[in-house]
Amino acid sequence: MKIPEIYSQKNRAGKPVFSLEVFPPKRKKNKDSIYEAVEKLKITNPDFISVTYGAGGNIADNSTCDIAANIKKNFDIETVAHLTCINSTREDVKVMIHRFKDSNIENVMALRGDIVPGEEIKREFTHANELAIEIQRQCHDDLEILGACYPEGHYESQSIEEDIQNLKYKIGAGVKVLISQLFFDNVKFYGFISRLRDDGIRVPVSAGIMPIVKSSQIEKTVQLSGACMPHDFTEMIALYEHDKEGLYYAGIDYAIRQCRDLINHGTEGVHIYTMNDPQVAIKVWEGIRDLL
Repeated sequence: MKIPEIYSQKNRAGKPVFSLEVFPPKRKKNKDSIYEAVEKLKITNPDFISVTYGAGGNIADNSTCDIAANIKKNFDIETVAHLTCINSTREDVKVMIHRFKDSNIENVMALRGDIVPGEEIKREFTHANELAIEIQRQCHDDLEILGACYPEGHYESQSIEEDIQNLKYKIGAGVKVLISQLFFDNVKFYGFISRLRDDGIRVPVSAGIMPIVKSSQIEKTVQLSGACMPHDFTEMIALYEHDKEGLYYAGIDYAIRQCRDLINHGTEGVHIYTMNDPQVAIKVWEGIRDLL
């Protein structure tokens, strides 16, 4: 099923879209662990699951397509396959698009991808909107395109105005749904959505939520994302800095409160970055299932 149709149906019924993100295991010997995680995540009845692209965007060693196809076939859950372009040639993209179509994948998340230090960039694509244009050129209506957005601005943008202009380019290139970068301050998200609507961007936007349940995530995830850390969040981190169990439950509770507030404010969807930890995602779902 095409993802924009899911948003249309759920939002018309006054309900948010609930989705999850998983990533391919880094080691081939752990390849079945992703399906073990999805088996547990089934209980949350997600509207779709997105599967991230391999680090560096190497198509020769990328299992995104296979995982997305297997989840859709074996678990009857709609999927979105990520596709990055910064380290891809046009031929690479053509190959991946054919893989997606042959695997009955109907939805693709078009991303620029991270610039890996020391790794040569192919330079045939510079921005995600260029990838979206290429997908449209090759597929017409066979693949629906999703894109990313940044409630606090992309770290490379000079201003939020520039970032919103870049989103307009994405929408013009065929992006039908946006999923946000993680954030911890809902006020920032509401302000961002208001600016999008004022600027004429009407596509549905899902709020990206990552439960912070380990101290290691604070540096690796929070700092790298550049997300603002509001008082309640920093207070939680300080309180449970040396209490692993306490941080685990406090982080889940924070994510639940974030999601409940977002849904009660009419947010069109919540997208949980699971980090392949089904127990955390399930606990968040349990805290918001009455609103779904």
